[in-house]
Amino acid sequence: MVAQAAAITTSSSHLLFSTSRSLSHPSPSQLCVFDSRTLVPYPNSTNTFKKKRGGDGLKCMAVSTASDAKTKKSTFEIQTLTGWLLKQEQAGVIDAELTIVISSISMACKQIASLVQRASISNLTGVQGAVNIQGEDQKKLDVVSNEVFSSCLRSSGRTGIIASEEEDVPVAVEESYSGNYIVVFDPLDGSSNIDAAVSTGSIFGIYSPNDECLADIGDDSTLDQTEQRCIVNVCQPGNNLLVAGYCMYSSSVIFVLTIGKGVFSFSLDPMYGEFVLTQENIQIPKAGKIYSFNEGNYQLWDDKLKKYIDDLKDPGPSGKPYSARYIGSLVGDFHRTLLYGGIYGYPRDKKSKNGKLRLLYECAPMSFIVEQAGGKGSDGHQRVLDITPSEIHQRVPLYIGSVEEVEKLEKYLA
Repeated sequence: MVAQAAAITTSSSHLLFSTSRSLSHPSPSQLCVFDSRTLVPYPNSTNTFKKKRGGDGLKCMAVSTASDAKTKKSTFEIQTLTGWLLKQEQAGVIDAELTIVISSISMACKQIASLVQRASISNLTGVQGAVNIQGEDQKKLDVVSNEVFSSCLRSSGRTGIIASEEEDVPVAVEESYSGNYIVVFDPLDGSSNIDAAVSTGSIFGIYSPNDECLADIGDDSTLDQTEQRCIVNVCQPGNNLLVAGYCMYSSSVIFVLTIGKGVFSFSLDPMYGEFVLTQENIQIPKAGKIYSFNEGNYQLWDDKLKKYIDDLKDPGPSGKPYSARYIGSLVGDFHRTLLYGGIYGYPRDKKSKNGKLRLLYECAPMSFIVEQAGGKGSDGHQRVLDITPSEIHQRVPLYIGSVEEVEKLEKYLA
């Protein structure tokens, strides 16, 4: 009854009620709104209202049904990386241990993002004074980022072996923390850009253990049995990757991930301190008009590659040559290529016979991501994911991006 629904209230000037019987018999999916200061029920009537001090009287408005509500998304509804991973676990795409490993990596990325943003304030710019296994000067943040990554992965209790670009050999996690998964990573790609505050990133890949993997470890007597077993386990082709991703530290902190079911992008929301899903099932354009090569090395390239680059600069019938974009950070250049299309390349040259990018830590994970997005990763002659590493820090040329652009380059190099 209307009189029963119109409960007296003093805390609010408006009342809402829904009933199957009202003044004009509205449908059950209507709400009637009235001002408690202007409408009061007659003492002896249950269905009649009178105006007390004037006003608009009774108003009814349609209310969406439950089925309508399901189709509408709340403006406050967000999908965090943690929530997304749990959904994948519930769907049986990944297991609980892999969920923990990925979550640990995301935590490491949050810490590194904070370190990068405060690098100049915390005196983390400049060179550490050490040289890594590749003979490159280590930046202070290279060393710190490597420690952060390693610590997060060890403490997860779900990794058995971790291999870093900054370490001489892979590391077997202590038995008290050991798990099953093998994680390879470049803790801070593009660190040469740190002092100039240019975008940098972290790259990672996750494998299952593979005791059948063989690597060229030779008769190095300096490696004990544990280290040799680590090397054998880690040296796997990219085809065996379960998960790959990267985190880019730029104007936004962006975490891009594939678990073999498409590519997803999460942005770090500083308000919540969480990675929030911002792009689903990213697809790289089939072709593009952007190329990303370090043309400072042009004179060191072979003639076939020079011819390819020269043709990109030729406007041709369209009157528009390709645009050149090169940051010098693989993560930054790759992320742009993933979104806009085109090609990124780091070729071999007279100084670097196999290029400078590492197969395990950079080329294979990025190739896995781009293939999941509908692109292609090649060394100029074969698919990167088909290459079985012969050593931990093996380098290979890399050409990655839109399918049509990579295949076009392969024809030039054939």
